[in-house]
Amino acid sequence: MAGDAKKLQPIIIKRIKKGGHGHHGGAWKIAYADFVTAMMAFFLLMWLLGSTTEGDKKGIADYFQSPLKVALMGGSGSGDSSHVLKGGGQDLTRTTGQVKRGEVQAKRDTVNLHALKAEQVRAEVARLEDLKKKVEQKITESTKLAPMAGQLRLDMTRDGLRIQIADEQGRPMFASGSATVQPYMRELLREIGQVLAVVPNHLTLEGHTDAQPFSAGERGYSNWELSADRANASRRELVAGGLPDERVLRVQGLASSTLFDSGDPNSAANRRISIIVMNRDAEDRLFRTAPELAQTFAAEANAAEEAAASASSPQPAVR
Repeated sequence: MAGDAKKLQPIIIKRIKKGGHGHHGGAWKIAYADFVTAMMAFFLLMWLLGSTTEGDKKGIADYFQSPLKVALMGGSGSGDSSHVLKGGGQDLTRTTGQVKRGEVQAKRDTVNLHALKAEQVRAEVARLEDLKKKVEQKITESTKLAPMAGQLRLDMTRDGLRIQIADEQGRPMFASGSATVQPYMRELLREIGQVLAVVPNHLTLEGHTDAQPFSAGERGYSNWELSADRANASRRELVAGGLPDERVLRVQGLASSTLFDSGDPNSAANRRISIIVMNRDAEDRLFRTAPELAQTFAAEANAAEEAAASASSPQPAVR
């Protein structure tokens, strides 16, 4: 019976529930990230220090001690070494620096501006020489213009190719005392204008007369006005022959200031038209001189206005 009572006793199982810990948040993650970042920065610094030469280290130290001095004057160790050997040299036995090397010297291909300029001048001279031959060939091949070959003079000057058409005894270019172009002169100018139209150079036209004073016409009309009118009449014929009008940069009358035959001021050869096919240097001088002259005239005008204003202002009484 007693054994049966023991068998009938209930088995009690006690389950103990342990309380869980509270939520700690994510602050540890931020701290861990800061730690990893600091370690990466530390290892990066160690790597830089290990790969930097002694000369560079000294230059960095000098810069932080006196940055202005190193920046302006340089200093010991400032860029002394850009080489794997200590001291920056090629000799293994020397460690104190042999040659200062701020930058690695490399071969650089530079353009020789003088050689390029000379090549451009040679090419331009060759083009103008070819133009000279074309003009001469155009005159000699034409039966109408061939008789005027003696009046045509072509030469190379400092400003470019100069084409001069001069009067000849019994064959003047213009009517006497006027700017009316003779028919054969008109044909010659138009043929020259057709040849000049194929080159890109700009032109200067100059009119010349002999030294004989001009007495006919309006009062005050002299060889200066006559030479300018003849140069402008020649320009119109060149344009009629095909020359673009914008290619002409300057038309001027020089009267008898530049004689062709100085031994005989009244010679017919002094009455001429000069067509100058300008080279690049002549064009540059012209374009550079024009603004300078404008500035000079403006300065002189301002000075004159200031002088006039000061002269008209009342002066203080002197005791």
